[in-house]
Amino acid sequence: MELSPEDALRINVLLAGQLEAVRIDESSMTVHALSGKGEARIRLNPNCRDETYLRTVREALSSHVLGSPGGYPVYLKRWTRMGHARDEILESLLLLGEPEAVVAVVNANGLTDEIARRAWWTVQSAENARCMLRQQPVVQGAMGPVLAEFLVEFLPFEEEARNMIESVRLVLQSELTDAEIRRQLWERGRSRNAYYVGFLQALPDALPDPVASHPDCKLASEKLSHLLDAGDPYAVQLCRLLGTQGQTFLETVRRVLKKPSNQDVVVSLLHAISAYFSTIHPAGARDNDINGILGTAGKMVAEQGGDERKHGGIRHLVALVPEYSGKVEAMLAMSMIDEPVVNPVFSRTDAVGSVMRKKLKPVSDPILGLIDILTT
Repeated sequence: MELSPEDALRINVLLAGQLEAVRIDESSMTVHALSGKGEARIRLNPNCRDETYLRTVREALSSHVLGSPGGYPVYLKRWTRMGHARDEILESLLLLGEPEAVVAVVNANGLTDEIARRAWWTVQSAENARCMLRQQPVVQGAMGPVLAEFLVEFLPFEEEARNMIESVRLVLQSELTDAEIRRQLWERGRSRNAYYVGFLQALPDALPDPVASHPDCKLASEKLSHLLDAGDPYAVQLCRLLGTQGQTFLETVRRVLKKPSNQDVVVSLLHAISAYFSTIHPAGARDNDINGILGTAGKMVAEQGGDERKHGGIRHLVALVPEYSGKVEAMLAMSMIDEPVVNPVFSRTDAVGSVMRKKLKPVSDPILGLIDILTT
């Protein structure tokens, strides 16, 4: 098929200019073009079925921009989402009028704030906004607050828990949102605790509504002062947990773990726990059996078990504060908890809600028990 003479002329004139981006409104059969001078539009006059004519328009754009008359390979959806688009063609991809090409751009590792501005003009969607906010040049640029505002406004309409968590995590970066917005998001977590997981991932040491520190926090800090000054990871983590923000982190984990809505919330929560305890995670100690994890932690603390070279720092800590040996053991067990611990459950069921929570109790109850040890 060929473009109608009128459309062919107008599109060629349009492409002769210094364009920044092109989008096609399929419902109104209109081509929109963005340039440094503003926005231009062309109302198409199809001479065949709309779907066929739009494909012809995109082929014409591709032929001019990329020298490839076949158009953008929209069937390579997985490739476009892996960030493999070459940096030197990102600007050209935005001139194809193809939404899938825009997806390739927003996922590209070489995305800049200026290219993000053009991509956002082309296709505005929550998924594209999330992709762009994973790039620090965009977060630090002018587009960061724009995309964050969009995600905040769109959050009430999100249906997937994983998207809620990721959106909250991303908008809490840097100074993209003010204190009032953060407060509102935290309050919404009362009814959608997936929001809390986003906070745990983004602000583990700056959560809203902090609870009181552990009664032993000051005493433990005094007894371990020389280890803290030396940067001992076990002493630092123990005092971190006993402090106000550590107790708030644990309380928030408890709140989510008691009533997760689906498997995505559980897995993301476990990732947040793993990241929080990453500084003391024993190398190679990851396990998919919660009872095995508890046993390993006990051996690491006990005098007669384990490798002195690997666990000497732990035993030195316990020797200084033997009254906290239970807390140290719980802390070590928490450091070994991550997604593998729920694989035996989730590999056999796709349940959600109360049914999922019931099946998860052999894993969640011991974790809640560890939190009880660290908070009482």
